[in-house]
Amino acid sequence: MLTRRRLLHDATFGIGSVALAHLLRQDRLLAQPPKPELERPHFDLRPKPPHHAPKARAMISLFMQGGPSHMDLLDPKPRLNQLDGQPFPGAVKYDNAAQASSKVLGSPWRFTKHGRAGLDVSELLPHTARVADDLCVVRSMHTGVNNHVQGIHALNTGRIVSGHPVLGSWVCYGLGSESQELPAFVALPDPASLPVSGVEHWANGWLPSLYQGTVARPREPRIPNLDPPPHLAGRPQAELLRYLDDLNRAHLAEHPGELDLDARIAGYGLAARMQTAAREAMDLSRESERTKALYGMDDPASAEYGARCLIARRLVERGVRVVQVFTSNQAWDSHGSIRTALPAVCRKTDQPCAALVSDLKQRGLLDSTLVAWGGEMGRLPVVQNDAGAARVGRDHNTYGFSWWFAGGGFKAGTVYGATDEFGHHAVVNPVSQHDLHATLLHVFGLDAKRLVYRRGTTELSLLNGQEGRVVTELLA
Repeated sequence: MLTRRRLLHDATFGIGSVALAHLLRQDRLLAQPPKPELERPHFDLRPKPPHHAPKARAMISLFMQGGPSHMDLLDPKPRLNQLDGQPFPGAVKYDNAAQASSKVLGSPWRFTKHGRAGLDVSELLPHTARVADDLCVVRSMHTGVNNHVQGIHALNTGRIVSGHPVLGSWVCYGLGSESQELPAFVALPDPASLPVSGVEHWANGWLPSLYQGTVARPREPRIPNLDPPPHLAGRPQAELLRYLDDLNRAHLAEHPGELDLDARIAGYGLAARMQTAAREAMDLSRESERTKALYGMDDPASAEYGARCLIARRLVERGVRVVQVFTSNQAWDSHGSIRTALPAVCRKTDQPCAALVSDLKQRGLLDSTLVAWGGEMGRLPVVQNDAGAARVGRDHNTYGFSWWFAGGGFKAGTVYGATDEFGHHAVVNPVSQHDLHATLLHVFGLDAKRLVYRRGTTELSLLNGQEGRVVTELLA
């Protein structure tokens, strides 16, 4: 008699299961066991071939932390000025409801057209206006992540939580470095403070620590402890470092696969090579007074930021892959007193940012160096802190804001996308953080879906399952 137990046994272990397995394998639906690693992975910063021909070999990120007010700088909205002081005719998502107002706030600053393309630029950015024909302005950035830390994470890592690798680490992981005497990835923070979320801006996350950013201090000595003690200088230090490297390599051989140990040994070697190279790269006395003046270093308002932009140019000139230049914590966060706060931060950054573009161009470096300018959000079209004209500001807006790009394969003299008539939402060709990442990796010759890191049996990427479109309309 055919019992239920006998039927299940025959169906499971008989010819039917073999046939099913064959059909599943034909359709590639059968789970495959992970292939064992024949060799333990090794990571280094030697140059690596890209997936396709690159347009950029280096990137300088001018990160305007806090959220520049796009409708006061790069995205003019005449409708705001027409309705200035009147109730906003629509819904607004406030981040700070306690100080919220529904009154429309027109821009106090004039816009004029510049360059052959007639790019609209605010009077607050007169130097940026002079390089208008080199810029690709994206007016339709959006993340929908309405807070600083989460918005920064979204634009740096594609996630809103901590612990993931930033874009700079991914680029260095994919391509290595053109210089073995300088770090591949350098962060230049502001002397006033670290930006919101601090060191997470240049964190490697779960990528090997070899790919984290190296911080150069905002004041001299920018990289401390580069000089050996007098009694070790020269040959004694070289012999000591050679002996130390032999000990480290022997120790690593006894602990194969220890990625942090491998990265630390590589870091010691880089530190030794940096003793000469880093000091020379950051020595601005080698620059002419004319070049320093170009970067605004003769103006107290822009001198310090200009010096860091000039260092960024010197670093990419010497093979550094990614450089981040930061403003101070919340410098662009115009919740109040926008009529004085916004002009002040523009005076600090406008001339150095424009000088970087023009200096790279005249040196023949702009085509291969991508300059990216922008913050984690924009601002709302209504009044915040309605306590008189001198104290009003604008709240956060992550649904539509502006960035600009120059060089590195981006189309010059172009405006892409648009926000609505109030600057609140990106309504034409919105660009998400995932689109941005796919596009930036693309100009480096990297496919965002193929650039993966294996963690255990899981393959991880910058997009990590999110849809990110290469915005080809931005590219030359």
